[in-house]
Amino acid sequence: MGTRKRTRNGDIDDEVVPPKRRTRKQQTRSINVEQYKQNIGPAPFSHDEAALEECDRIDYSIRITKDMAESDTAPRPVRVYADGIYDMFHSGHARQLMQAKRVFPHVYLIVGVCDDELTHKLKGRTVMSQEERYEMVRHCRYVDEVVTSAPWTLEEDFLQQHKIDFVAHDDLPYNAPGVEDVYKDIKAKGMFVATQRTEGISTTDVIARIIRDYDMYVRRNLSRGYTAKDLNVGYMKEKKLQFQQKVDLVKGKTKELIDKIGDKRHELIQKWEENSREFVSNFLELFGRDGRINQWWTETRQNVVRAISPPHPPDEEDSPRTYSPLPRSSPESPPLKRRHRNSTSASPATGNQWLDEDDEY
Repeated sequence: MGTRKRTRNGDIDDEVVPPKRRTRKQQTRSINVEQYKQNIGPAPFSHDEAALEECDRIDYSIRITKDMAESDTAPRPVRVYADGIYDMFHSGHARQLMQAKRVFPHVYLIVGVCDDELTHKLKGRTVMSQEERYEMVRHCRYVDEVVTSAPWTLEEDFLQQHKIDFVAHDDLPYNAPGVEDVYKDIKAKGMFVATQRTEGISTTDVIARIIRDYDMYVRRNLSRGYTAKDLNVGYMKEKKLQFQQKVDLVKGKTKELIDKIGDKRHELIQKWEENSREFVSNFLELFGRDGRINQWWTETRQNVVRAISPPHPPDEEDSPRTYSPLPRSSPESPPLKRRHRNSTSASPATGNQWLDEDDEY
């Protein structure tokens, strides 16, 4: 590499400087980067030409033991197989594949993914289709090859076909119909290597989170243009969720307003103190004893009283009232006669005899 150097006289002198020698670590890193750039694509399927060529190069007659694989003395790459459903591919799946890839120094990782028919029959319905699960796995950086429609139980023919040296899975027994552990025979052959499960993350946990916040996700998708039919939601449920979304929007704006007021509360308190005297005087002017409202009420009450009871004429008010006594009977007037019934005597004609008050008995 040539460099230009300025002398004391100001002249420019060309000087050839040998390039710096890179360390072995830097060279290895550069090689790894180049290999990574070349292998940037997704992993091939087992029926692709690249995977078939790789399988043909393997001399499966050379059996690799764990000691050879761990000490990196095997004459060829160690072919490790891992399988699963890999529905809603998450960090727990990626960590499992990373452990399988790093279980030995030089590993060629083959990952088997079960299809929809077998999975729905033996485990249950999946969220993602088999094609989606295949693509998710083959784009993981640790995977070298993907086997589609992988079997639930590993038979000897399958191991021979894909030239599998070891099988990686967590050490817990994996049950199947009529089988206590599908990896029992693999463990007996010494071909099993254990990986660790990632606590706190699984496909079941992810689905549980979605179900827990179901209404929130439905409202979000409705606001993004999905119809109730697309989300399998009834008409009343759709309206309820839309109303709840508007309520949440109002709550959010109210909270923002409260926060803004909270930031300016000192300024508002100061303004209130400055204008408090004016507020008090205006209040007393309206509601005090001699205030406008009290005067208005007094005038209104007087007007109502005048309307209900109008004043009397002046002549009637000034002249005294005279009352005429009721007519009484004079003392000389004879008393009124009363007739009494004599219950002891009876008239021969009528059977009754009436006597006047002046008559003697």
